[in-house]
Amino acid sequence: MSSVLTHTHATPDGSTIKELVLNDPARHNALTLDMIDTIQPQLDAWRDDPSVVAVVLRGAGEKAFCAGGDVVSLVKAVRGGNPGLPEAFFTREYKLDYDMHTYPKPIICWGSGIVMGGGKGLLTACSHRVVTETAVLAMPEVTIALYPDVGGSWFLNRLPGRTGLFVAVTGVRLNAADVLFLGLGNRFVSSDRYDEMLASLSAANWDNADAHATVNHVLRTLEHASQSVYDPVSQIRAHYDLIQTLTDADSVEGFVANIMALETDDPWLQRAQKTAGHGSPLAIKVMAKQLERTRHASLREVFLSEVGLSVQCAQFREFQEGVTALLIEKTGAPDWTFKSLDTVDPAVVDRFFDSPWDANPLASLI
Repeated sequence: MSSVLTHTHATPDGSTIKELVLNDPARHNALTLDMIDTIQPQLDAWRDDPSVVAVVLRGAGEKAFCAGGDVVSLVKAVRGGNPGLPEAFFTREYKLDYDMHTYPKPIICWGSGIVMGGGKGLLTACSHRVVTETAVLAMPEVTIALYPDVGGSWFLNRLPGRTGLFVAVTGVRLNAADVLFLGLGNRFVSSDRYDEMLASLSAANWDNADAHATVNHVLRTLEHASQSVYDPVSQIRAHYDLIQTLTDADSVEGFVANIMALETDDPWLQRAQKTAGHGSPLAIKVMAKQLERTRHASLREVFLSEVGLSVQCAQFREFQEGVTALLIEKTGAPDWTFKSLDTVDPAVVDRFFDSPWDANPLASLI
């Protein structure tokens, strides 16, 4: 079974639209190295093919676009004597993400169902980011002792106010209204209109047209037709002022203390408290430092920074412990190296930011 399916849709003027389908619904289309290595050469070829006018990316099945990177395989590889897999995986994943961010043709991502971690990286990299009423987005890396990667150091720093820090530390789940408010998605279309979207794109006249404008026209029409199922309630928007107050601290320790001290019967805030309280204290320190050091970084600089940091994380016991407890053994009770933020050794945090190489493997990004 192919991990990525490819379909071609012809248009009346002789152009084509390419459709890529992540094809592992049983595992919520978790992003594997094989998927990455299948998508990359196709995008490379279509970039220079004048007959290809747009690309559509979706996940197989109804439950998920992509629930994240295949971190279980990374941990098993490191423990099984293949420590080189994390470098190969993160290098090729981030190159794909960067190339999608900078792709000259429209890439439409159908963000329906679960969109987390590496799936969020793919969605954010696309020019046209569609979310549906079933979309559930999150960057829950704190629960496995990672940090919001796949360009998270770039897009979280660009969210309104200090919502990026809040989203990172709490791993809070976002619905379609949250995603549109934050600018992480740019269109809402109801989940039953995917085939209609493909048909409308295929019926459009692309000859001598602005491809991005053509996609916008199609999606705008579908968005207007989908308003009856759109839920405009955004928890991030409703709690924006409170989020600004909670994150108004002199350190990440102060921010987390503010969250934990909050007395609330609001289920959304209680879930945020629970995740922050059960997440890796070391990871929280790492993600706070990463967001600060990349605050003014370019997209290229962010991916160069992230690839080294991710490889270092993958080699450390904290990440292996988190993935094992949550995703392999599923005990839900990781034994973190440091039990609280105030016990995290700053020297250990600093070591995560030492480059593993003399030459960065993503140095060729342009």
